[in-house]
Amino acid sequence: MQTLHVLQLGRISYAEALAVQQRAVALRREGSIGDLLLFVEHNPVITLGRNAHRENILVNEAALAQQGIELHETNRGGDVTYHGPGQLVGYPILDLRGEFPQKRGPYLGPVDYVRLLEEVLMRSCGEFGVTTQRIAGCTGVWTLAAPEKKLAAIGVHVTVGITSHGFALNVLNSANNAHGFDCIIPCGIATRGITSLQAEIESKPPCDQQPVPTLQQVEHSVARHFSRVFARDLHWAESLDEAMTVNTVSG
Repeated sequence: MQTLHVLQLGRISYAEALAVQQRAVALRREGSIGDLLLFVEHNPVITLGRNAHRENILVNEAALAQQGIELHETNRGGDVTYHGPGQLVGYPILDLRGEFPQKRGPYLGPVDYVRLLEEVLMRSCGEFGVTTQRIAGCTGVWTLAAPEKKLAAIGVHVTVGITSHGFALNVLNSANNAHGFDCIIPCGIATRGITSLQAEIESKPPCDQQPVPTLQQVEHSVARHFSRVFARDLHWAESLDEAMTVNTVSG
């Protein structure tokens, strides 16, 4: 079974995370490293995907800067989204030519890849007592009750079979994050809101509540489910250099 190297990068800026992704993509493309999953927590930032519409940002750049929110254009799919503290962001760097469930040709198709990411996040939410669903035509992970609210956003990029960018799962409530999402129409969808694992757990009757998980607990849950859904052995690494020394195939 192939190895999945997991790196915890902590709370860093979007630019720092992008630089690590770019190096990891180059290493994966040349075969110097196996598949990776990078976990980060971002400082407040709004990102625009390839299909983004500027009108979905509701305030100007000067106002964002005054509020300490950066703005970045990216090559990921999707529209506008926000990242901030209390949100778990994952950047899988995978070679889609490898062995994967649902692979039907030389590559795992991008749509099938996104469906597998959704499956990982839905399983992880369920582990903490929050039942979720997919919504046709709306990528991501959503609550069940109408009007459905988004728990996790997904936006990926694939070039020469190597993935980058990924997913963002809202874990903890944050006044900064609530304000950040108020500055945009998330993913260009005005008819549905945004929620978090904490908000969904605390909305339940006390007898049905599980403890609100920490960001680290959710990180480990997502890694476990990623391993199962993508059929990979986990290896927690301290750096890209350490991951390069570990065999990419075991057993």
